[in-house]
Amino acid sequence: METIHLRIHKVCKDFGKVRVLNHVSLDVPQGSFTTFLGPSGCGKTTLLRTIAGFYTPDSGEIYLGNRLMNNVPSHLRNAIMVFQDYALFPHMTIEENITYGLRIRKIPKDQIKARLERTVAYLGIGNLLDRMPGQISGGQQQRVALARALIMEPEILLLDEPLSNLDAKLRINIRAELRQLQQRLKITTIYVTHDQAEALALSDRIAVMNEGKIVHYGTPQELYYHPADPFVASFIGKVNLIRGRIIENRMGNTWVDVQKIKVLVKNHFDHLQPQDEVMLCVRPETIRIAKASEEKEENAIPGVVTNYIFEGATIRYWVNALNQEWVVDVFDPVEVLPPDTKVFLRLKPERIHLMPARA
Repeated sequence: METIHLRIHKVCKDFGKVRVLNHVSLDVPQGSFTTFLGPSGCGKTTLLRTIAGFYTPDSGEIYLGNRLMNNVPSHLRNAIMVFQDYALFPHMTIEENITYGLRIRKIPKDQIKARLERTVAYLGIGNLLDRMPGQISGGQQQRVALARALIMEPEILLLDEPLSNLDAKLRINIRAELRQLQQRLKITTIYVTHDQAEALALSDRIAVMNEGKIVHYGTPQELYYHPADPFVASFIGKVNLIRGRIIENRMGNTWVDVQKIKVLVKNHFDHLQPQDEVMLCVRPETIRIAKASEEKEENAIPGVVTNYIFEGATIRYWVNALNQEWVVDVFDPVEVLPPDTKVFLRLKPERIHLMPARA
């Protein structure tokens, strides 16, 4: 059974007349990696800073373990934050930057030395200790900022878009290192990003935020394949959203009328009734594309290729079907279907997710 390490209960935060956090509730398990994901202005960084103690909730409670943290100053929370710009002291060496917090707390020198050796070994930056921040790369600065946080042996680690200043290739490499390090150390970690690929790659759980609320909290797989609503579906990766109407729903099978085409969905949705309007959520990689000359199959929707991009291992097609544009990803393609090719889009019944339609 999971132990809840961080509990956020009905937290609200206003800045002037603007409500930035609106009754946010969340349970974060011990030792997990949780990401706050959402568009700019959704409240994710405000929530992170509230956990850190930089902001005080206007209402609601924040618990770390069994301790109510609302009025505990940030420096007494042992919730250490790594900022987007790293905030390294330019006049200090890397060693001085990393050990700064311990020296302020007057930790004995032998303990500082032991913690320093252990921390730089984790991150592979022992050769940088005599350098200045301006003499090292962005990726190395990111590791130093992380080392400065980890050396404090935080109870919870808070990361505010720490990879956003890195180039794309380095960002992918360092997020893999960060995930491996977190799993090795088992530190409860909260990560803020607007990058859905980053959230999927790093997280045990993701809290998708919009307009100051958490609209879906779950594992990356749950959010990707079973999103709570069209907003979550669209924000987590590329998706095809198709409007339909329930025909029948029984025994684990649901039939949906999509513009006179009967589509079978092999999942049971207890909350949906015949005649309900729904949105079909279909991911591009779950669709099989077939030439019109092939035998028509179940859940086959006729369409016409309008464009494609060849990406080596993948071809992404845009297909006009049912009077809207679909995106289809074909892995390890054996041929290229040029524009104007007539095709069938084969929808896998077990890979379609249904959601109530938006008004």
